[in-house]
Amino acid sequence: MSGWIQKTATTMVAVLGLGLLAACGSEANKQNGASTQSASASTAGENAQASTEAGAATNAQTRTVRDEFGEVTVPAHPKRIAAIYLEDYLKALDITPVVQWYNPMWGKQDYLNLDVPLFDNSGSIEALLAQTPDLIILDGAVDRAAYDQYSKVAPTFRLPEAILQSPDQILKTIADVVGVPEKAESVAAAYEAKVADAKAKLAQAVGQETVAVIRVNVGDRTIALFGAKNRYAGSILFDELGLTPHPMVEKMTEFQEILSEEAFSMLDADHIIVIPSNGDWQTAENQDAFTLLDSPMWKSVPAFKNGHVYKVDRSYWQSGAITANGMKIDDLLKLMVK
Repeated sequence: MSGWIQKTATTMVAVLGLGLLAACGSEANKQNGASTQSASASTAGENAQASTEAGAATNAQTRTVRDEFGEVTVPAHPKRIAAIYLEDYLKALDITPVVQWYNPMWGKQDYLNLDVPLFDNSGSIEALLAQTPDLIILDGAVDRAAYDQYSKVAPTFRLPEAILQSPDQILKTIADVVGVPEKAESVAAAYEAKVADAKAKLAQAVGQETVAVIRVNVGDRTIALFGAKNRYAGSILFDELGLTPHPMVEKMTEFQEILSEEAFSMLDADHIIVIPSNGDWQTAENQDAFTLLDSPMWKSVPAFKNGHVYKVDRSYWQSGAITANGMKIDDLLKLMVK
């Protein structure tokens, strides 16, 4: 298996010629022979132990794991980790990444409050070389061609496609890859307790009232509806917290769809969560984009009539990671539980 070195031990056993000792017949020679034999055996034992320890140390330096594209050899205890768009999970595990994902169009995940160099994922992958990572972890958006490019910089692990909808499995997978599986257990337990508490409170406050999440797109002034399987919002709201998706949301097969103006009134949800496509709600562009929701088409929608339209922070609402989901739970309890 790649990266592993089989333990070897070279045992040197010096056997002195007993016949020569007998021929000499002197006690001095016997003592000298015994001393030489003892010293030789001791040296052999030390050499064997040193060889075994060296082999064990080498074995401990790397290990082989399986990612989306096959087997990959990674450091057993990485020290400089780049987790592209997955920095949230490293922070949850008390690990500071060597860089933070950044895109000129979308910015970065400000809620993490990381003080590390930015890596522009729209630019050259070679920019990572300056930060000398010893392990790179990638999200599901990375295809094989990009993966191969990252692998030229450092050993690279791409999350398996099968776990991308589960923050819990992502957390535990990353923790295992970086060598701290026990830490994931405590983080996951705290998160599960938080979800259980919030689910009970939301069930009492909201019951079967329907919920939808929309994003106001600043650039083209459109509104996108998030589907029930959207990994940023759908999974946490509907799968984990047990909220009821609006029928339009539940029927969607895509992660998101652009709504026509005629569809506004059809989205008659009891609660609507609104995200800006970029930046925060304080910018003039986003305040202007929010006026899309002033359309007369929305006036009959229960959420608008009852004041249940909630502006939330894009930075963590457009992330499906575990720290972000915990912050979404805090928002929902503040907004929906009176």
